[in-house]
Amino acid sequence: MMLFFENISLAISSLRANKVRALLTMLGIIIGIGAVIAIVTVGNSLTLSISDSMSSVGANNITVGLRQRENEEETTDSGAVFRDYRNQKQPKEEDYFTDEMIEAFRETYPDEIADISISESLGSGKVTKGEDYANVSVVGVNDGFFTANDLTMLKGNILSGKAMEEGRDVALVSDYFVDNLYNGDPGKAMGETVEITIGKKYYTYTIVGVYEYQAMSFSMTSKKDTVTDVYTPVKSVQRKTHNTSGYSSFTVVIKTAGEAQAFIPKINHFFDRYYRKNRNFELSTFTLESMVSEFTGIMGTVSTAISIIAGISLLVGGIGVMNIMLVSISERTREIGTRKALGATNASIRTQFIVEAIVICLIGGMIGIVVGVGGGIIGAKALGFAAAPSLSSILISLIFSMVIGVFFGFYPANKAAKMNPIDALRYE
Repeated sequence: MMLFFENISLAISSLRANKVRALLTMLGIIIGIGAVIAIVTVGNSLTLSISDSMSSVGANNITVGLRQRENEEETTDSGAVFRDYRNQKQPKEEDYFTDEMIEAFRETYPDEIADISISESLGSGKVTKGEDYANVSVVGVNDGFFTANDLTMLKGNILSGKAMEEGRDVALVSDYFVDNLYNGDPGKAMGETVEITIGKKYYTYTIVGVYEYQAMSFSMTSKKDTVTDVYTPVKSVQRKTHNTSGYSSFTVVIKTAGEAQAFIPKINHFFDRYYRKNRNFELSTFTLESMVSEFTGIMGTVSTAISIIAGISLLVGGIGVMNIMLVSISERTREIGTRKALGATNASIRTQFIVEAIVICLIGGMIGIVVGVGGGIIGAKALGFAAAPSLSSILISLIFSMVIGVFFGFYPANKAAKMNPIDALRYE
C-alpha cells in the first residue's frame, strides 16, 4: 500500500514538473468526458421536463377513439404492400360512441374506472376587443373532464352540473386569455360576454371562471399568440354542431396509478361487441404512459448515439496519454536504470508508470466531469429546462478514465519494465 501511494506521489511530482505538457495530454480526456456528460445532462433534462409535462396532463388516462379499418391493400409486382388512403371515411352517426355504450361500460368496470371524460371540439378561432385579441379553441366537456384533467381555478368554479345538463353557453377561460383582453384581472372577466369568431360563424359565451393555463415547457409560441382552450358544456357544442348522436372519442380515467396499459385489453373486449361487424371503423386506444415511455426510449437512444460519437475523443485522448508516457520513459531512462540497479523489480517499474498514466487520466476525468456538468446545466437552462445531471454517467466516466489510464499506460509501462539496467544507465 505504501508503494502505491509513493507511486501516486511520484506521478504528481512528474506532472508538476511538466504542467503544460500534462494539461495538453489531458485535453482529449477532458473534452471527451465533458462532452458525454453535457449531452447526457441536457438529454435527461429534456426527457424529464417533457415527461413531467405529459404526466401532469394525465398519465392514468386512456383515450378511446375510432380509426378507419386498414382493409384495402394493393400489392405491386415487387411485392411491396401499399394501403389505399384515397377513400378516407369520416364516422357517421351509427359509428359513434353513444351515451348508452359509455354508461354500460362504466357499470361493467366500476372498480377500475374513476370517471369518463368526454370532450368535443367546436373549432379554433379568435376573440377581439378593440386592438387586443386572444387565440382560442372552444372545447365542449362533461363533468368527467375535470377528473381527467388537473385544472387549477383562479377565479370562479368549474362548470356546474346544471349548466352541463342544460347545455348553457357559459365558459371557462385561461389566465392567458384574461392577460390579453382584461389586463390580467380575472375579476374584470367574470360575467363578461365574449364573441368568438370561428371561420365565418360567431358564438357568444358568458365567462363564469378563469383557470391557470399550463404551458408546455418546449413551446416556441409567444404567450400573446398561444392558443388556449375555452371550456363549455359538451351539450352546448353538440347543439351548435347539430350532433346529438354520440362521440368520436372519450377518455377513461383509471383509479389505480400505473394500471392504464393493463386496462386496455378490457376496453377492447367490451367494445368488440359493438365494432366487430363495423366494416369501416375499429377501436383505437392511446395512453400518455406509453407515449412517455416511447419518448424516453427514443431520447435515450439519441443521447447514447451522440455520446458514442463524442466518446471518440476519449480514444484520441488515450492515444495522447500513451504518446506522452513513451516520451516520459525516454526522458527518464537513466532514472529507470538506477532504480533497477538498486533492486527495483519489473513489476514495481511497471506499476509506477501505470499509476502515473491513471493519475493523468483521473485528473483529466475529474476536470472533464466539472466541465460536463457545468456545460450541461448551462445548456439545459438555455433551453428552458430544469438541469438533471446523471450520477450514473458521472461515475461511469470516472471509472472509464481510469480504465483508459490502465489500457493506454500498460504498453509504455511494460516497455520501461523490460529495460536492461546496464543499457539504461549508459543512455545519454
